[in-house]
Amino acid sequence: MKTPKRSTINRYAKWKYIVLAFTLLVMLFSALPSLYGERAALHITHRGEQINATDIALYLNKEGITPSAINQQGERTVVLLDEQAEQAKAQSALIPHLPENSTVALAMEAAAPQWLLDAGFSPIALGLDLRGGVQLLLEVDMEPVYQAHRQSVMDAFSAEIRASRSRLVNETVEITVYKDEDVNAARNLARQQFSQWDSQFSGNTVSLSLSEDEKSILRQLTVQQNLQIMRGRIAELGITEASVQRQGLNRIRIELPGVQDPAAAKDVIGATASLSFHSLAETRSRQSQSVVDNNGNPIEINRRAILGGEHIIDARANMGEMGAAEVNISLDGSGGRKMSRFSRDNIGQPMATLYSEYSRDANGDSQQQNRVISVATIQSQLGSNFRITGAGSMQSAQELALLLRAGSLTAPVTIIEERTIGPSLGEENVQNGFAALALGLGLTLAFIALWYRRMGWVANLALLANMVCLFGLIALLPGAVLTLPGIAGMVLTVGMAVDTNVLIFERIKDKMREGRTFAQSIDSGFSSAFSSIFDANITTMIVAFALYAIGNGPVQGFAITLGLGLLTSMFTGIFLSRSIINLIWGRDQRREVRV
Repeated sequence: MKTPKRSTINRYAKWKYIVLAFTLLVMLFSALPSLYGERAALHITHRGEQINATDIALYLNKEGITPSAINQQGERTVVLLDEQAEQAKAQSALIPHLPENSTVALAMEAAAPQWLLDAGFSPIALGLDLRGGVQLLLEVDMEPVYQAHRQSVMDAFSAEIRASRSRLVNETVEITVYKDEDVNAARNLARQQFSQWDSQFSGNTVSLSLSEDEKSILRQLTVQQNLQIMRGRIAELGITEASVQRQGLNRIRIELPGVQDPAAAKDVIGATASLSFHSLAETRSRQSQSVVDNNGNPIEINRRAILGGEHIIDARANMGEMGAAEVNISLDGSGGRKMSRFSRDNIGQPMATLYSEYSRDANGDSQQQNRVISVATIQSQLGSNFRITGAGSMQSAQELALLLRAGSLTAPVTIIEERTIGPSLGEENVQNGFAALALGLGLTLAFIALWYRRMGWVANLALLANMVCLFGLIALLPGAVLTLPGIAGMVLTVGMAVDTNVLIFERIKDKMREGRTFAQSIDSGFSSAFSSIFDANITTMIVAFALYAIGNGPVQGFAITLGLGLLTSMFTGIFLSRSIINLIWGRDQRREVRV
Protein backbone atom coordinates (compact mmCIF):
# COMPACT_ATOMS: atom_id res chain seq x y z
CA MET A 1 0.00 0.00 0.00
CA LYS A 2 1.39 3.34 -1.04
CA THR A 3 1.76 5.85 1.78
CA PRO A 4 0.57 9.43 0.98
CA LYS A 5 3.21 12.08 0.88
CA ARG A 6 3.56 14.30 3.95
CA SER A 7 2.87 17.42 1.85
CA THR A 8 -0.46 15.93 0.75
CA ILE A 9 -1.39 15.17 4.37
CA ASN A 10 -0.48 18.70 5.43
CA ARG A 11 -2.57 20.11 2.59
CA TYR A 12 -5.62 18.09 3.71
CA ALA A 13 -5.07 19.22 7.31
CA LYS A 14 -4.86 22.84 6.19
CA TRP A 15 -8.20 22.62 4.35
CA LYS A 16 -9.76 20.96 7.41
CA TYR A 17 -8.74 23.88 9.61
CA ILE A 18 -10.02 26.37 7.02
CA VAL A 19 -13.45 24.66 6.86
CA LEU A 20 -13.65 24.55 10.66
CA ALA A 21 -12.73 28.23 10.99
CA PHE A 22 -15.20 29.24 8.28
CA THR A 23 -18.03 27.24 9.88
CA LEU A 24 -17.37 28.74 13.30
CA LEU A 25 -17.26 32.25 11.82
CA VAL A 26 -20.60 31.81 10.06
CA MET A 27 -22.20 30.42 13.23
CA LEU A 28 -20.79 33.34 15.24
CA PHE A 29 -22.25 35.94 12.87
CA SER A 30 -25.56 34.06 12.86
CA ALA A 31 -25.69 34.05 16.67
CA LEU A 32 -24.72 37.72 17.11
CA PRO A 33 -28.14 39.30 16.22
CA SER A 34 -29.75 37.27 19.02
CA LEU A 35 -27.33 38.90 21.46
CA TYR A 36 -28.68 42.35 20.54
CA GLY A 37 -32.30 41.22 20.88
CA GLU A 38 -35.40 42.78 19.28
CA ARG A 39 -37.46 45.93 19.57
CA ALA A 40 -41.25 46.26 19.46
CA ALA A 41 -42.48 47.79 16.20
CA LEU A 42 -45.45 48.46 13.96
CA HIS A 43 -45.34 47.75 10.23
CA ILE A 44 -47.58 50.10 8.24
CA THR A 45 -48.26 49.12 4.64
CA HIS A 46 -49.61 51.95 2.48
CA ARG A 47 -51.68 51.21 -0.61
CA GLY A 48 -52.35 54.67 -1.84
CA GLU A 49 -51.72 57.94 -0.02
CA GLN A 50 -48.85 57.76 2.46
CA ILE A 51 -48.93 59.51 5.84
CA ASN A 52 -45.67 61.26 6.68
CA ALA A 53 -43.66 60.44 9.78
CA THR A 54 -44.49 63.74 11.52
CA ASP A 55 -48.22 63.02 11.45
CA ILE A 56 -47.67 59.47 12.71
CA ALA A 57 -45.63 60.78 15.65
CA LEU A 58 -48.36 63.36 16.37
CA TYR A 59 -51.13 60.71 16.45
CA LEU A 60 -49.07 58.56 18.81
CA ASN A 61 -48.12 61.47 21.09
CA LYS A 62 -51.81 62.24 21.61
CA GLU A 63 -52.15 58.76 23.15
CA GLY A 64 -49.08 59.24 25.35
CA ILE A 65 -46.79 57.10 23.17
CA THR A 66 -43.38 58.37 22.06
CA PRO A 67 -41.88 56.32 19.21
CA SER A 68 -38.14 55.79 19.36
CA ALA A 69 -37.82 55.95 15.55
CA ILE A 70 -39.96 56.07 12.39
CA ASN A 71 -38.45 54.73 9.18
CA GLN A 72 -40.23 55.16 5.85
CA GLN A 73 -39.26 53.41 2.63
CA GLY A 74 -41.56 53.10 -0.35
CA GLU A 75 -45.00 51.84 0.67
CA ARG A 76 -43.80 50.64 4.07
CA THR A 77 -43.36 52.50 7.33
CA VAL A 78 -41.70 50.97 10.41
CA VAL A 79 -42.50 52.56 13.77
CA LEU A 80 -40.13 51.50 16.57
CA LEU A 81 -41.48 51.59 20.14
CA ASP A 82 -39.76 51.48 23.52
CA GLU A 83 -41.99 48.81 25.05
CA GLN A 84 -43.85 45.83 23.64
CA ALA A 85 -46.88 46.65 25.80
CA GLU A 86 -47.42 49.81 23.71
CA GLN A 87 -47.95 47.95 20.43
CA ALA A 88 -51.70 47.28 20.68
CA LYS A 89 -52.41 50.81 21.92
CA ALA A 90 -50.33 52.34 19.13
CA GLN A 91 -52.06 50.19 16.52
CA SER A 92 -55.50 51.31 17.73
CA ALA A 93 -54.34 54.94 17.68
CA LEU A 94 -53.12 54.81 14.06
CA ILE A 95 -55.84 52.76 12.32
CA PRO A 96 -58.51 55.55 12.26
CA HIS A 97 -56.08 57.98 10.59
CA LEU A 98 -54.81 55.69 7.82
CA PRO A 99 -56.29 55.36 4.33
CA GLU A 100 -58.82 52.58 3.80
CA ASN A 101 -56.47 50.07 2.20
CA SER A 102 -53.58 50.53 4.65
CA THR A 103 -52.72 47.90 7.26
CA VAL A 104 -50.94 48.11 10.63
CA ALA A 105 -49.23 44.90 11.78
CA LEU A 106 -47.65 44.11 15.15
CA ALA A 107 -44.04 43.05 14.64
CA MET A 108 -40.60 42.84 16.21
CA GLU A 109 -37.57 44.49 14.62
CA ALA A 110 -34.02 43.26 15.14
CA ALA A 111 -31.83 45.60 17.20
CA ALA A 112 -28.59 44.29 15.66
CA PRO A 113 -26.32 46.54 13.53
CA GLN A 114 -27.54 47.04 9.99
CA TRP A 115 -24.49 45.40 8.42
CA LEU A 116 -25.36 42.13 10.15
CA LEU A 117 -28.95 42.30 8.94
CA ASP A 118 -27.86 43.19 5.40
CA ALA A 119 -25.68 40.05 5.41
CA GLY A 120 -28.84 37.97 5.86
CA PHE A 121 -28.53 37.19 9.57
CA SER A 122 -31.47 37.63 11.96
CA PRO A 123 -32.15 36.96 15.65
CA ILE A 124 -33.75 33.78 16.92
CA ALA A 125 -37.56 33.85 16.84
CA LEU A 126 -38.95 33.54 20.37
CA GLY A 127 -41.95 31.39 21.20
CA LEU A 128 -45.11 32.43 22.97
CA ASP A 129 -43.83 31.54 26.44
CA LEU A 130 -40.77 33.79 26.00
CA ARG A 131 -42.32 36.72 24.15
CA GLY A 132 -45.81 36.78 25.61
CA GLY A 133 -49.07 36.67 23.72
CA VAL A 134 -52.20 34.58 23.28
CA GLN A 135 -52.63 30.88 22.57
CA LEU A 136 -56.00 29.55 21.41
CA LEU A 137 -57.04 25.93 20.95
CA LEU A 138 -59.97 25.54 18.57
CA GLU A 139 -62.11 22.51 17.85
CA VAL A 140 -63.66 22.02 14.42
CA ASP A 141 -67.23 20.71 14.57
CA MET A 142 -67.63 18.25 11.71
CA GLU A 143 -71.29 17.37 12.21
CA PRO A 144 -72.61 20.40 10.22
CA VAL A 145 -70.28 19.39 7.35
CA TYR A 146 -71.68 15.86 7.33
CA GLN A 147 -75.19 17.29 7.55
CA ALA A 148 -74.54 19.58 4.58
CA HIS A 149 -73.40 16.61 2.48
CA ARG A 150 -76.50 14.63 3.46
CA GLN A 151 -78.66 17.59 2.47
CA SER A 152 -76.87 17.81 -0.88
CA VAL A 153 -77.75 14.16 -1.53
CA MET A 154 -81.40 14.83 -0.72
CA ASP A 155 -81.44 17.88 -3.00
CA ALA A 156 -79.80 15.94 -5.84
CA PHE A 157 -82.39 13.15 -5.75
CA SER A 158 -85.25 15.62 -5.43
CA ALA A 159 -84.01 17.52 -8.49
CA GLU A 160 -83.30 14.44 -10.64
CA ILE A 161 -86.28 12.25 -9.68
CA ARG A 162 -89.43 14.27 -9.15
CA ALA A 163 -91.60 11.38 -7.94
CA SER A 164 -89.47 10.70 -4.86
CA ARG A 165 -89.30 11.58 -1.18
CA SER A 166 -86.08 12.04 0.77
CA ARG A 167 -85.79 11.92 4.52
CA LEU A 168 -83.02 11.67 7.09
CA VAL A 169 -83.19 8.74 9.50
CA ASN A 170 -80.46 9.16 12.12
CA GLU A 171 -77.37 9.51 9.87
CA THR A 172 -78.82 7.74 6.84
CA VAL A 173 -80.51 9.35 3.86
CA GLU A 174 -83.51 7.32 2.70
CA ILE A 175 -84.94 8.02 -0.75
CA THR A 176 -88.30 6.48 -1.57
CA VAL A 177 -89.21 6.32 -5.28
CA TYR A 178 -92.92 6.22 -6.15
CA LYS A 179 -92.71 5.24 -9.82
CA ASP A 180 -91.37 1.82 -10.74
CA GLU A 181 -89.71 3.17 -13.87
CA ASP A 182 -87.63 5.56 -11.71
CA VAL A 183 -86.20 2.85 -9.42
CA ASN A 184 -83.32 1.98 -11.75
CA ALA A 185 -82.60 5.69 -12.31
CA ALA A 186 -82.34 6.23 -8.54
CA ARG A 187 -80.00 3.26 -8.14
CA ASN A 188 -77.79 4.43 -11.03
CA LEU A 189 -77.65 7.93 -9.55
CA ALA A 190 -76.51 6.49 -6.21
CA ARG A 191 -73.82 4.34 -7.84
CA GLN A 192 -72.46 7.01 -10.19
CA GLN A 193 -72.59 10.29 -8.26
CA PHE A 194 -72.34 8.94 -4.68
CA SER A 195 -70.09 5.93 -5.10
CA GLN A 196 -68.07 6.95 -2.02
CA TRP A 197 -71.18 6.50 0.17
CA ASP A 198 -72.34 3.20 1.68
CA SER A 199 -75.50 2.32 -0.24
CA GLN A 200 -78.27 -0.21 0.27
CA PHE A 201 -81.18 -1.02 -2.05
CA SER A 202 -84.47 -2.46 -0.88
CA GLY A 203 -87.40 -2.45 -3.29
CA ASN A 204 -88.13 1.15 -4.21
CA THR A 205 -85.98 2.56 -1.37
CA VAL A 206 -82.35 3.70 -1.65
CA SER A 207 -80.40 4.20 1.61
CA LEU A 208 -77.15 6.18 1.62
CA SER A 209 -74.80 6.82 4.55
CA LEU A 210 -71.32 8.30 4.82
CA SER A 211 -68.64 5.66 5.07
CA GLU A 212 -65.91 5.97 7.70
CA ASP A 213 -63.30 6.47 4.98
CA GLU A 214 -65.34 9.30 3.46
CA LYS A 215 -65.79 10.91 6.88
CA SER A 216 -62.03 10.75 7.41
CA ILE A 217 -61.38 12.36 4.02
CA LEU A 218 -63.96 15.10 4.69
CA ARG A 219 -62.42 15.77 8.11
CA GLN A 220 -58.93 16.00 6.62
CA LEU A 221 -60.01 18.40 3.88
CA THR A 222 -62.18 20.52 6.18
CA VAL A 223 -59.53 20.99 8.87
CA GLN A 224 -56.89 21.76 6.23
CA GLN A 225 -59.12 24.36 4.57
CA ASN A 226 -59.93 25.90 7.95
CA LEU A 227 -56.19 26.12 8.63
CA GLN A 228 -55.68 28.13 5.45
CA ILE A 229 -58.63 30.38 6.26
CA MET A 230 -57.32 30.95 9.79
CA ARG A 231 -53.96 32.02 8.40
CA GLY A 232 -55.72 34.47 6.08
CA ARG A 233 -57.78 35.93 8.91
CA ILE A 234 -54.73 36.39 11.12
CA ALA A 235 -52.98 38.15 8.23
CA GLU A 236 -55.99 40.46 7.92
CA LEU A 237 -55.69 41.26 11.64
CA GLY A 238 -52.12 42.42 11.05
CA ILE A 239 -50.39 39.90 13.33
CA THR A 240 -46.99 38.69 12.17
CA GLU A 241 -45.06 35.61 13.35
CA ALA A 242 -48.31 33.82 14.24
CA SER A 243 -48.33 30.03 14.33
CA VAL A 244 -51.35 28.03 13.09
CA GLN A 245 -51.01 24.26 13.36
CA ARG A 246 -53.24 21.22 13.34
CA GLN A 247 -53.44 19.30 16.61
CA GLY A 248 -55.03 15.89 16.73
CA LEU A 249 -57.89 14.91 14.42
CA ASN A 250 -60.00 18.05 14.42
CA ARG A 251 -58.29 20.71 16.51
CA ILE A 252 -56.29 23.79 15.55
CA ARG A 253 -53.73 25.50 17.78
CA ILE A 254 -53.07 29.19 17.18
CA GLU A 255 -50.25 31.16 18.80
CA LEU A 256 -50.28 34.94 18.52
CA PRO A 257 -46.99 36.34 19.89
CA GLY A 258 -47.15 39.92 21.08
CA VAL A 259 -50.96 40.08 21.29
CA GLN A 260 -52.10 40.93 24.81
CA ASP A 261 -55.81 41.66 24.19
CA PRO A 262 -57.34 38.48 22.75
CA ALA A 263 -60.87 39.87 22.39
CA ALA A 264 -60.50 41.26 18.85
CA ALA A 265 -58.58 38.21 17.66
CA LYS A 266 -61.16 35.81 19.11
CA ASP A 267 -64.06 37.69 17.49
CA VAL A 268 -62.56 37.23 14.03
CA ILE A 269 -60.77 33.90 14.39
CA GLY A 270 -63.75 32.11 15.90
CA ALA A 271 -66.37 33.71 13.67
CA THR A 272 -68.06 31.52 11.05
CA ALA A 273 -69.98 34.16 9.13
CA SER A 274 -70.52 33.73 5.39
CA LEU A 275 -72.59 35.22 2.59
CA SER A 276 -74.48 33.54 -0.20
CA PHE A 277 -76.85 34.88 -2.85
CA HIS A 278 -80.24 33.29 -3.54
CA SER A 279 -83.24 33.84 -5.75
CA LEU A 280 -86.66 34.16 -4.10
CA ALA A 281 -89.05 31.21 -4.25
CA GLU A 282 -92.63 31.82 -5.37
CA THR A 283 -94.09 29.10 -3.13
CA ARG A 284 -92.87 26.92 -0.29
CA SER A 285 -91.44 23.59 -1.48
CA ARG A 286 -88.76 21.05 -0.72
CA GLN A 287 -86.30 23.13 -2.76
CA SER A 288 -86.91 26.27 -0.68
CA GLN A 289 -86.33 27.44 2.88
CA SER A 290 -87.89 30.15 5.01
CA VAL A 291 -85.53 32.75 6.49
CA VAL A 292 -86.27 35.96 8.40
CA ASP A 293 -84.92 39.37 7.42
CA ASN A 294 -83.52 42.10 9.68
CA ASN A 295 -87.05 43.07 10.73
CA GLY A 296 -88.10 39.52 11.57
CA ASN A 297 -90.28 39.06 8.49
CA PRO A 298 -90.15 35.58 6.89
CA ILE A 299 -88.81 35.34 3.32
CA GLU A 300 -88.95 32.23 1.16
CA ILE A 301 -85.72 31.69 -0.79
CA ASN A 302 -84.48 28.86 -2.99
CA ARG A 303 -82.26 26.48 -1.05
CA ARG A 304 -79.68 26.20 -3.83
CA ALA A 305 -77.49 29.32 -3.86
CA ILE A 306 -76.66 31.30 -7.00
CA LEU A 307 -73.10 31.45 -5.65
CA GLY A 308 -71.44 31.19 -2.26
CA GLY A 309 -68.83 33.09 -0.29
CA GLU A 310 -65.98 30.98 -1.66
CA HIS A 311 -66.10 33.09 -4.87
CA ILE A 312 -65.52 36.36 -3.00
CA ILE A 313 -61.93 37.58 -3.43
CA ASP A 314 -62.28 41.09 -1.98
CA ALA A 315 -64.77 42.96 0.19
CA ARG A 316 -64.55 46.55 1.44
CA ALA A 317 -66.88 48.59 3.58
CA ASN A 318 -67.75 52.22 2.94
CA MET A 319 -70.63 54.69 3.15
CA GLY A 320 -73.22 54.66 0.37
CA GLU A 321 -74.92 57.60 -1.31
CA MET A 322 -77.75 57.58 1.22
CA GLY A 323 -75.38 57.54 4.19
CA ALA A 324 -75.90 53.83 4.92
CA ALA A 325 -73.05 51.35 5.33
CA GLU A 326 -72.47 49.03 2.39
CA VAL A 327 -69.97 46.39 1.34
CA ASN A 328 -68.35 46.45 -2.10
CA ILE A 329 -67.73 42.89 -3.27
CA SER A 330 -65.37 41.54 -5.94
CA LEU A 331 -65.81 38.01 -7.27
CA ASP A 332 -63.37 35.63 -8.90
CA GLY A 333 -63.72 34.65 -12.56
CA SER A 334 -66.04 31.72 -11.94
CA GLY A 335 -68.25 33.66 -9.53
CA GLY A 336 -68.37 36.64 -11.88
CA ARG A 337 -69.60 34.44 -14.74
CA LYS A 338 -72.29 32.85 -12.56
CA MET A 339 -73.51 36.22 -11.33
CA SER A 340 -73.44 37.65 -14.85
CA ARG A 341 -75.52 34.80 -16.29
CA PHE A 342 -78.07 34.85 -13.48
CA SER A 343 -78.52 38.64 -13.44
CA ARG A 344 -78.78 38.75 -17.25
CA ASP A 345 -81.65 36.24 -17.20
CA ASN A 346 -83.39 37.75 -14.15
CA ILE A 347 -83.45 41.52 -14.70
CA GLY A 348 -86.34 42.99 -12.73
CA GLN A 349 -86.37 40.04 -10.30
CA PRO A 350 -85.35 40.18 -6.61
CA MET A 351 -82.18 38.59 -5.25
CA ALA A 352 -81.61 37.92 -1.54
CA THR A 353 -78.29 38.13 0.29
CA LEU A 354 -78.19 35.45 2.98
CA TYR A 355 -75.98 35.92 6.05
CA SER A 356 -75.16 32.68 7.92
CA GLU A 357 -73.29 31.99 11.13
CA TYR A 358 -72.94 29.19 13.65
CA SER A 359 -73.35 29.42 17.41
CA ARG A 360 -73.36 27.04 20.35
CA ASP A 361 -76.47 26.25 22.41
CA ALA A 362 -76.57 25.46 26.13
CA ASN A 363 -75.68 21.81 25.40
CA GLY A 364 -72.63 22.77 23.34
CA ASP A 365 -74.19 21.72 20.02
CA SER A 366 -73.72 23.81 16.88
CA GLN A 367 -76.69 25.73 15.58
CA GLN A 368 -76.79 27.53 12.25
CA GLN A 369 -78.51 30.91 12.18
CA ASN A 370 -79.53 32.39 8.83
CA ARG A 371 -80.69 35.92 8.16
CA VAL A 372 -81.51 37.77 4.96
CA ILE A 373 -79.68 41.09 5.21
CA SER A 374 -80.93 42.53 1.93
CA VAL A 375 -83.38 41.86 -0.91
CA ALA A 376 -82.49 43.92 -3.98
CA THR A 377 -84.11 44.09 -7.38
CA ILE A 378 -81.69 43.34 -10.21
CA GLN A 379 -81.70 46.50 -12.34
CA SER A 380 -79.07 45.45 -14.87
CA GLN A 381 -76.62 42.69 -15.65
CA LEU A 382 -74.09 42.38 -12.84
CA GLY A 383 -70.46 41.36 -13.17
CA SER A 384 -67.59 40.60 -10.85
CA ASN A 385 -68.04 43.82 -8.86
CA PHE A 386 -71.20 44.96 -7.09
CA ARG A 387 -72.32 46.14 -3.64
CA ILE A 388 -74.74 44.97 -0.98
CA THR A 389 -76.50 46.92 1.75
CA GLY A 390 -78.21 45.99 5.00
CA ALA A 391 -75.09 45.02 6.93
CA GLY A 392 -76.01 47.42 9.76
CA SER A 393 -73.59 49.96 11.23
CA MET A 394 -70.29 50.91 9.65
CA GLN A 395 -68.43 48.81 12.24
CA SER A 396 -70.59 45.76 11.41
CA ALA A 397 -69.97 46.32 7.70
CA GLN A 398 -66.19 46.49 8.30
CA GLU A 399 -66.24 43.27 10.34
CA LEU A 400 -68.29 41.53 7.64
CA ALA A 401 -65.88 42.75 4.94
CA LEU A 402 -62.90 41.45 6.92
CA LEU A 403 -64.49 38.02 7.29
CA LEU A 404 -65.36 37.85 3.60
CA ARG A 405 -61.82 38.82 2.57
CA ALA A 406 -60.31 36.23 4.89
CA GLY A 407 -62.71 33.49 3.82
CA SER A 408 -65.71 31.69 5.23
CA LEU A 409 -65.00 28.72 7.45
CA THR A 410 -66.20 25.43 6.01
CA ALA A 411 -67.11 24.20 9.48
CA PRO A 412 -67.87 25.97 12.77
CA VAL A 413 -65.08 26.20 15.32
CA THR A 414 -65.17 26.57 19.07
CA ILE A 415 -62.44 28.04 21.26
CA ILE A 416 -62.02 25.36 23.93
CA GLU A 417 -58.85 26.69 25.57
CA GLU A 418 -57.27 30.11 25.89
CA ARG A 419 -53.96 31.12 27.46
CA THR A 420 -52.62 34.64 27.79
CA ILE A 421 -48.98 35.27 28.71
CA GLY A 422 -48.04 38.86 29.52
CA PRO A 423 -44.87 40.44 28.12
CA SER A 424 -43.42 40.80 31.63
CA LEU A 425 -43.93 37.10 32.32
CA GLY A 426 -42.35 36.25 28.95
CA GLU A 427 -39.35 38.44 29.81
CA GLU A 428 -39.10 36.76 33.21
CA ASN A 429 -39.12 33.33 31.50
CA VAL A 430 -36.25 34.47 29.26
CA GLN A 431 -34.21 35.68 32.24
CA ASN A 432 -34.84 32.57 34.35
CA GLY A 433 -34.23 30.20 31.46
CA PHE A 434 -30.92 31.72 30.44
CA ALA A 435 -29.90 32.07 34.10
CA ALA A 436 -30.34 28.31 34.45
CA LEU A 437 -28.35 27.79 31.24
CA ALA A 438 -25.56 30.07 32.46
CA LEU A 439 -25.43 28.32 35.86
CA GLY A 440 -25.25 24.87 34.32
CA LEU A 441 -22.64 25.98 31.80
CA GLY A 442 -20.50 27.70 34.45
CA LEU A 443 -20.47 24.72 36.82
CA THR A 444 -19.63 22.37 33.96
CA LEU A 445 -16.77 24.56 32.74
CA ALA A 446 -15.32 24.76 36.25
CA PHE A 447 -15.51 21.01 36.82
CA ILE A 448 -13.96 20.06 33.47
CA ALA A 449 -11.14 22.62 33.87
CA LEU A 450 -10.24 21.28 37.34
CA TRP A 451 -10.57 17.58 36.57
CA TYR A 452 -8.87 17.34 33.16
CA ARG A 453 -6.39 20.22 33.53
CA ARG A 454 -4.89 21.23 30.18
CA MET A 455 -7.15 19.10 28.00
CA GLY A 456 -10.10 20.30 30.08
CA TRP A 457 -9.50 23.80 28.77
CA VAL A 458 -9.75 22.41 25.24
CA ALA A 459 -13.07 20.78 26.19
CA ASN A 460 -14.29 24.09 27.61
CA LEU A 461 -13.35 25.91 24.44
CA ALA A 462 -15.25 23.29 22.43
CA LEU A 463 -18.23 23.62 24.77
CA LEU A 464 -18.37 27.40 24.31
CA ALA A 465 -18.08 26.93 20.55
CA ASN A 466 -20.90 24.39 20.78
CA MET A 467 -23.24 26.96 22.33
CA VAL A 468 -22.31 29.51 19.66
CA CYS A 469 -23.00 26.96 16.93
CA LEU A 470 -26.30 25.95 18.52
CA PHE A 471 -27.56 29.54 18.73
CA GLY A 472 -26.34 30.23 15.21
CA LEU A 473 -27.97 27.09 13.79
CA ILE A 474 -31.35 27.85 15.43
CA ALA A 475 -31.23 31.36 13.97
CA LEU A 476 -30.37 30.02 10.49
CA LEU A 477 -33.00 27.26 10.44
CA PRO A 478 -36.25 28.51 8.80
CA GLY A 479 -39.26 28.18 11.08
CA ALA A 480 -37.24 27.32 14.20
CA VAL A 481 -38.62 28.98 17.33
CA LEU A 482 -36.93 29.08 20.73
CA THR A 483 -39.25 28.20 23.62
CA LEU A 484 -38.75 27.72 27.36
CA PRO A 485 -38.53 23.91 26.93
CA GLY A 486 -36.07 24.69 24.13
CA ILE A 487 -33.81 26.38 26.68
CA ALA A 488 -34.12 23.19 28.77
CA GLY A 489 -32.93 21.32 25.69
CA MET A 490 -29.90 23.63 25.57
CA VAL A 491 -29.07 22.86 29.21
CA LEU A 492 -29.27 19.15 28.38
CA THR A 493 -27.02 19.75 25.37
CA VAL A 494 -24.34 21.14 27.68
CA GLY A 495 -24.21 17.84 29.58
CA MET A 496 -24.23 15.74 26.43
CA ALA A 497 -21.49 17.82 24.79
CA VAL A 498 -19.24 17.41 27.83
CA ASP A 499 -20.01 13.70 27.89
CA THR A 500 -18.47 13.45 24.42
CA ASN A 501 -15.18 14.92 25.62
CA VAL A 502 -15.24 12.85 28.84
CA LEU A 503 -15.45 9.63 26.82
CA ILE A 504 -12.57 10.73 24.59
CA PHE A 505 -10.33 11.88 27.45
CA GLU A 506 -10.88 8.67 29.44
CA ARG A 507 -9.99 6.60 26.37
CA ILE A 508 -6.80 8.66 25.97
CA LYS A 509 -5.90 7.93 29.61
CA ASP A 510 -6.51 4.20 29.04
CA LYS A 511 -4.22 4.17 26.00
CA MET A 512 -1.44 5.96 27.90
CA ARG A 513 -1.68 3.39 30.72
CA GLU A 514 -1.01 0.77 28.05
CA GLY A 515 2.36 2.45 27.39
CA ARG A 516 1.59 4.39 24.22
CA THR A 517 2.94 7.86 23.54
CA PHE A 518 0.73 10.91 24.03
CA ALA A 519 0.33 11.41 20.25
CA GLN A 520 -0.59 7.74 19.74
CA SER A 521 -3.03 7.84 22.66
CA ILE A 522 -4.78 10.88 21.20
CA ASP A 523 -5.26 9.18 17.86
CA SER A 524 -6.41 5.88 19.40
CA GLY A 525 -8.58 7.61 21.99
CA PHE A 526 -10.57 9.58 19.44
CA SER A 527 -10.89 6.57 17.12
CA SER A 528 -12.07 4.11 19.78
CA ALA A 529 -14.47 6.58 21.42
CA PHE A 530 -16.15 7.57 18.16
CA SER A 531 -18.37 4.49 17.86
CA SER A 532 -19.65 4.85 21.44
CA ILE A 533 -20.31 8.55 20.96
CA PHE A 534 -22.05 7.95 17.62
CA ASP A 535 -24.29 5.18 19.04
CA ALA A 536 -25.31 7.29 22.04
CA ASN A 537 -26.11 10.33 19.90
CA ILE A 538 -28.00 8.44 17.19
CA THR A 539 -30.32 6.81 19.73
CA THR A 540 -31.01 10.19 21.33
CA MET A 541 -31.60 11.68 17.86
CA ILE A 542 -34.27 9.03 17.24
CA VAL A 543 -36.03 10.14 20.43
CA ALA A 544 -35.78 13.78 19.32
CA PHE A 545 -37.39 12.90 15.96
CA ALA A 546 -40.18 11.01 17.74
CA LEU A 547 -40.84 13.93 20.09
CA TYR A 548 -41.02 16.37 17.17
CA ALA A 549 -43.29 14.14 15.08
CA ILE A 550 -45.76 13.22 17.82
CA GLY A 551 -45.58 16.22 20.12
CA ASN A 552 -46.65 19.81 19.58
CA GLY A 553 -45.82 23.28 20.83
CA PRO A 554 -43.40 23.15 23.79
CA VAL A 555 -42.53 19.49 23.14
CA GLN A 556 -41.50 20.31 19.57
CA GLY A 557 -39.43 23.25 20.85
CA PHE A 558 -37.54 20.88 23.16
CA ALA A 559 -37.07 18.35 20.36
CA ILE A 560 -35.64 20.95 17.96
CA THR A 561 -32.96 22.22 20.36
CA LEU A 562 -32.18 18.67 21.47
CA GLY A 563 -31.68 17.47 17.90
CA LEU A 564 -29.64 20.48 16.84
CA GLY A 565 -27.62 20.25 20.05
CA LEU A 566 -26.67 16.67 19.19
CA LEU A 567 -25.34 17.80 15.81
CA THR A 568 -23.34 20.72 17.21
CA SER A 569 -21.93 18.66 20.11
CA MET A 570 -20.71 16.00 17.66
CA PHE A 571 -19.13 18.71 15.52
CA THR A 572 -17.37 20.58 18.32
CA GLY A 573 -16.69 17.65 20.66
CA ILE A 574 -15.05 15.45 18.04
CA PHE A 575 -13.80 17.50 15.11
CA LEU A 576 -13.05 20.84 16.77
CA SER A 577 -11.53 19.29 19.90
CA ARG A 578 -9.32 16.95 17.88
CA SER A 579 -8.15 19.79 15.63
CA ILE A 580 -7.08 21.86 18.65
CA ILE A 581 -5.44 18.92 20.41
CA ASN A 582 -3.59 17.86 17.26
CA LEU A 583 -2.25 21.39 16.82
CA ILE A 584 -0.93 21.49 20.40
CA TRP A 585 0.02 17.88 21.29
CA GLY A 586 -0.21 16.02 17.97
CA ARG A 587 3.56 15.31 17.90
CA ASP A 588 4.13 14.82 21.62
CA GLN A 589 5.98 11.47 21.91
CA ARG A 590 6.14 11.38 25.73
CA ARG A 591 4.79 8.27 27.40
CA GLU A 592 4.00 9.94 30.72
CA VAL A 593 1.96 13.09 30.51
CA ARG A 594 -0.37 14.48 33.15
CA VAL A 595 -3.62 15.00 31.25
